[in-house]
Amino acid sequence: MTEDQERLSRRALLGAGAIAGAGTLVAAKDTQAAAPLKPVIVEFPAPPLQQDISEALQSAMNETATQGQILQLGAGSYLCSGLTLPSGLTLRGVPGHTRLALSGSGPLLQGIQADHISLSGVICDGNSLPLSDDVSALLWFSQCERLDLSSCEITKSSKAGLVLEQCSGSVIGNHIQAIGDVALLSYNARALQIEGNIVSDCGNGGILVHRWSEGHDGSTISSNQVSNIRAQSGGTGQNGNGINVFRADNVTISNNKVSDCTFSAIRANAASNVQVLGNTCHRSGEVALFVEFGFQGAIVSSNLIETAANGISITNFREGGRLAVCSNNVLRDITGTGPYAKDNPSFGVGIAVEADTSVTGNVVEDARVVGINLGWGPYLRNLIAAQNTVRSAPVGIAVSFAAEGQIALISQNITADCAVNIAGFKWDEQVSGDLAVSTEDLPHSIRVTDNLVSAV
Repeated sequence: MTEDQERLSRRALLGAGAIAGAGTLVAAKDTQAAAPLKPVIVEFPAPPLQQDISEALQSAMNETATQGQILQLGAGSYLCSGLTLPSGLTLRGVPGHTRLALSGSGPLLQGIQADHISLSGVICDGNSLPLSDDVSALLWFSQCERLDLSSCEITKSSKAGLVLEQCSGSVIGNHIQAIGDVALLSYNARALQIEGNIVSDCGNGGILVHRWSEGHDGSTISSNQVSNIRAQSGGTGQNGNGINVFRADNVTISNNKVSDCTFSAIRANAASNVQVLGNTCHRSGEVALFVEFGFQGAIVSSNLIETAANGISITNFREGGRLAVCSNNVLRDITGTGPYAKDNPSFGVGIAVEADTSVTGNVVEDARVVGINLGWGPYLRNLIAAQNTVRSAPVGIAVSFAAEGQIALISQNITADCAVNIAGFKWDEQVSGDLAVSTEDLPHSIRVTDNLVSAV
């Protein structure tokens, strides 16, 4: 290579390096330009005096929502009422220190046809003030999409704490307590996520997922703690439930801890395809887990029940209730003492089922009347009770003989310390001998086989 050729080659190399460097700089600038901008945080301090700031706070919420900014409330108390949360609002408080206190007849907060509302770290205090007749809850949202309510406290409402109508989104990690009516009531949700909330001290109900007419809901109710739920408005199960699903299909209720409810820990009424999985229920005044009336499809599995008037009921075949699996549940101390009709013979039953249901792998201990009840009068169809353990009950397994020609299989169960192990009944009257000992009185459509009896 000549000297001139070498100089030309060196210049080409340097030029290529410069071009590459320029390309790197351009790429870096492009990357920097594409980086998302941090949202602007607008601070709104608490007023020094106890004065109503509804108008100023409403203006700040409207402005920050329009600008895509975060409205940060400082520590302190804000007296307000009738605030409307606009679409796109992100409202934050200092957890445990920012309090919105009701100053009028409510609601405290509401959202109507607003999307992407985020509310976190705020105490919503109803001040135990009476709400006006047309106000159902301290917080009320209607037709809101992607609602995000988290790490808030809702307290001292004279009516409901939170009511959602036709909403989607999530209610996660909130504390709802000291509520006159129900803590959380959802109507016609669209796959609402209700998770990790603490609910306590409510007059009529804990977490309710309802529909105005039966249909798909798809909500999940998981890992909540619900306690001390009364039935101040009376009734025979309409009130007093920790978790209640009504007409809402395809709902999953899982891993909740529910205690001290006047009626049921978990109650699903006319709710098809409900799954009740892995919940812990203590001290239920009526039926701990109740799947009732016109449902089709239910899985009740891996729940733990301690102290209840009745344990698990999957019933009301007369109203269309059918098609279920009841498996791997543990029940103990089924007292038979209910909130009404204390001598009612239907109380004191560990597990009761009626139609197209498999009862397998459950353990029932200390049931006052019957460990497992298969059918009631003529309401029995296609039942299986297999590989269950019943210990310490007057009757281990009862099967209805009043449902003529209907099929039931009772197989490979263990009964221990039961005065009668397996017997046929017509309603509440025993009409057979102990079928674990002799099957002479057995109808041809009912099979009892390979069960074991222990006198321990």
